[in-house]
Amino acid sequence: MYRRKSRVVKIGGIEIGGENRISVQSMTNTPTSDRDATLKQIKRLEKAGCDIVRFTVNSMDAVRNIAYFRENTNIPLVADIHFDYRLAIESAAAGISKIRINPGNIGSDDRMKSVALECARRGIPIRIGINSGSLEEEVLKKYGSPTPQALFESAILSAKKLERFDFYDIVLSVKSSDVSAMIQANRLIANNSDYPLHLGVTETGTAAHGIVKSSIGIGSLLADGIGDTIRVSLTDDPVTEVRAANDILQALKLKNGINLISCPTCGRTQIELITIANRLQDEIDKISCDKQLNVALMGCVVNGPGEAREADVGVAGGRGEAVLFRKGEIIRKIAEDEIVKVLVNEIKELI
Repeated sequence: MYRRKSRVVKIGGIEIGGENRISVQSMTNTPTSDRDATLKQIKRLEKAGCDIVRFTVNSMDAVRNIAYFRENTNIPLVADIHFDYRLAIESAAAGISKIRINPGNIGSDDRMKSVALECARRGIPIRIGINSGSLEEEVLKKYGSPTPQALFESAILSAKKLERFDFYDIVLSVKSSDVSAMIQANRLIANNSDYPLHLGVTETGTAAHGIVKSSIGIGSLLADGIGDTIRVSLTDDPVTEVRAANDILQALKLKNGINLISCPTCGRTQIELITIANRLQDEIDKISCDKQLNVALMGCVVNGPGEAREADVGVAGGRGEAVLFRKGEIIRKIAEDEIVKVLVNEIKELI
């Protein structure tokens, strides 16, 4: 798949941009001043497949816990700063991996310069986070509303401001709750700069609706080769964000893993396909796989070995039984109650 060529930025032990793999991010929702609760969530996110974790730094108590988090996890950590630029400077001094600021609420150019100088001195990158709810007054006045052009202009102007302070380790993020606006704004940035881009649709709501919105917004851009890190923002457990983000990457073959191909059922189906599919997916989620593997679970022979011919392994249902096939070649018949067990064993042999 085509990838847009962006500059490379190092965040802790991870490089983003260029030809580096697309990283998954999430954000803790515990009070950062509660170091034990926050560390516990950081570790849960890391275990779920998160590459970079962000947390709010809204007090000196939060800043003081950065060293504790660094001592107890190896995952890169990002300090999310709003309004008080001094917290960004203190976070940099505490050893944070990256600073995220929103120029729309951080204050004067002198404040941005102070943050840039401290981050440059310590080799810490800055993510400029732009969203439709906190654009600069002059940009809003010019465009009248947070249009894609307004979001684009705010991001580029902020990045150029940092560059005037001789700071270049910049990541851009332009988010909106309007999926189309988010897509258009990021395409404008991608076509007019080489900054690495962090993708996300903001304020998407609960998981059921938010994953759909995020998949459209993030997935559309990734399919265009745009994007270097992603976050699926949900009103839900942050671990759910990570799983959804990894699913998006895997669907576009930007991440290795086991892809379940399962038909939608119809009147020809004579096995309990929906129940079996859910049981099989639960088992697949427990398996670590460092290659791209396709597993088919088809309801009947019409959509069996033929339609799923390219699957590495699969089954096609019959009346209370199924046929097992590999790369379209039928191997043997199995009982309906053996399907999950047989497929899991086949998967383990293939990986």
